[in-house]
Amino acid sequence: MLEPLPQMKAPGPSCFIDSRVTRVGNNGSPVYSIQGKQKDLTFFRVPGPGTYANEKVRPVNEPRAPVYTLGSRTRYRRCDPNPAPDRYSLHSMLGPNIPNKLSYPSYSITAQSKVGHYAYDWAKSPGPGQHDMPSVNIYLQRLPIYSLLARQPPIGMYKKSPGPGAHWPEKVTINYPKAPSYYMGIRHSEFVTPVVVDVKN
Repeated sequence: MLEPLPQMKAPGPSCFIDSRVTRVGNNGSPVYSIQGKQKDLTFFRVPGPGTYANEKVRPVNEPRAPVYTLGSRTRYRRCDPNPAPDRYSLHSMLGPNIPNKLSYPSYSITAQSKVGHYAYDWAKSPGPGQHDMPSVNIYLQRLPIYSLLARQPPIGMYKKSPGPGAHWPEKVTINYPKAPSYYMGIRHSEFVTPVVVDVKN
């Protein structure tokens, strides 16, 4: 009995095959593409062979001056909130404040206290010299009192009132039925004598 043929995974006749492709690769001159330089990988930043200078390395046991490196101060960690060395305060080694030492009596010089002083008032009462002499006006007839002040300005500066010469009684017409009135015109009275003038011929 014949076995079934295995399924063949091959391109069909419609697949395009470039004429330059052979069984050993492309047939023709090499082809290059111009692109930007690829960035260095972060995990591959290692010094190259030319970085090392073995001739500058001194022997291990050779005597030489000490060499130090100056760098920036490390950042504090949150897990190390420890106080600095200058944060500690030591006990005073002077006077009676030493915790494990016996001390002699110590005294301080201050101002004299009023309590117990020879002039201290134990009775808390005023003496004869503490009373003030009362005024004579309290137990005798009161004396006249005057005050010296600046001269007051004239009344006219604050109130503009008319003086005696400002009144005209002859102009008062309140007691008359009508105030007198005058006008300028031609004299035409019948009783006026006409003027006779001799005319020379």
